[in-house]
Amino acid sequence: SLQDLGHPVTHPDPDDIIELRSFGRRRGRKLSDRQTGLFEILLPTLQPDLAVPAPTRIAALFGPDARDVWLEIGFGGGEHLLWQAQHNPDVGFIGCEPFAEGVVKVLTGIEDHGLTNIRVWPDDARAVLRWLPPASIARAFVLFPDPWPKKKHQKRRLLSPATLTLIARAVKPGGTLRIATDIPDYVRTIFMAVARVPELRWTARDASDWCHRPSDWPQTRYEQKAHREGRTSCFLQFERV
Repeated sequence: SLQDLGHPVTHPDPDDIIELRSFGRRRGRKLSDRQTGLFEILLPTLQPDLAVPAPTRIAALFGPDARDVWLEIGFGGGEHLLWQAQHNPDVGFIGCEPFAEGVVKVLTGIEDHGLTNIRVWPDDARAVLRWLPPASIARAFVLFPDPWPKKKHQKRRLLSPATLTLIARAVKPGGTLRIATDIPDYVRTIFMAVARVPELRWTARDASDWCHRPSDWPQTRYEQKAHREGRTSCFLQFERV
């Protein structure tokens, strides 16, 4: 089990930990006129208002037809988020991404495909995690988070015990957390962190489980880049117990 790694099972209090920014720059190249319009006009209609309490039934954000809500933290270029939203029209999605170019890619996809089941938070996902009611999310995804490879920067890695505790709080019992990374040292970091969050249980049955994506887990540009550069991606699934 994860506890056999030799780390005591403790319950870190996120409020007792100095929260460092886990992402780099927010903007890259200049946005086009259309992209600027999406950012200024469409985004405000899709952005959750964290200044008011979340609805007790979080699916109410999406209307009466949403059966569940799934959360993606750091959706990057949005390939996974948009694919899931198109293939699961009865699920509401909250996507979090601080990088403006990623946000505008998702806004473009929402407009192009007429999607109504995505809400977008263009900032640090931990604010959303604290806002969500306990046990309100059926699935959470953290795919290829920034690895912060330099040793002096590794304290900025998102998947710390504190963040995983916030995720576990938001996910329903029986719900799923999916994580992907192509950095072996980050895999070690993840398991060490999960070992301190007893509400999360790794679901792998054998070694091949973390080498292959399930059929409902589409490839992202980050996985494609890792493959081109000769790195192996790991696909981890945890159950909220």
